[in-house]
Amino acid sequence: MRLQSGNIVLRSFRESDAPRLAELANNTKIGRNLRDGFPYPYTLENAMDFIGRFKDHISFFAIEYSGEYVGNISLVPLDNVHRKTAEIGYFLGEPYWNKGIMTVAVNLVTEYGFRELGFARIHTGVYEFNPASQRVLEKCGYTKEGIFSKNVFREDRLWDEVRYAKINPEYE
Repeated sequence: MRLQSGNIVLRSFRESDAPRLAELANNTKIGRNLRDGFPYPYTLENAMDFIGRFKDHISFFAIEYSGEYVGNISLVPLDNVHRKTAEIGYFLGEPYWNKGIMTVAVNLVTEYGFRELGFARIHTGVYEFNPASQRVLEKCGYTKEGIFSKNVFREDRLWDEVRYAKINPEYE
């Protein structure tokens, strides 16, 4: 699967992405905004394992900017009564922040999730100390649905989680 807008491409992972993934992901500024399953330090072995698990997955993508691997984005389908919902997750290497890349990537994967995968709703939770990610979601038409007070334990303290969602227009 390949999604594109201008010089931003969402594509399947390649084994050759592993060294750059390890380099970009081995950054405390990245890891602090992700869940505990995202290791730090982030090694080449972590990158190869991740790519091995998700390189052929229909809703996990490498983000490419001007031909270079720069981050990841995914839609994780929920199940049971939430089977028409997916959770969006992403990260972008620090050298590529504030260039509009993630806004394009979120728009691409959201439209793909609605159009091709048939999701009625896509949502995520953002830690209160990550206003940049909140701005990306808002620029992409996600609505702030609420604040889950003291819902996240990171860096030895509790933080609020800000929940965002976007509804497929077919279901509104």
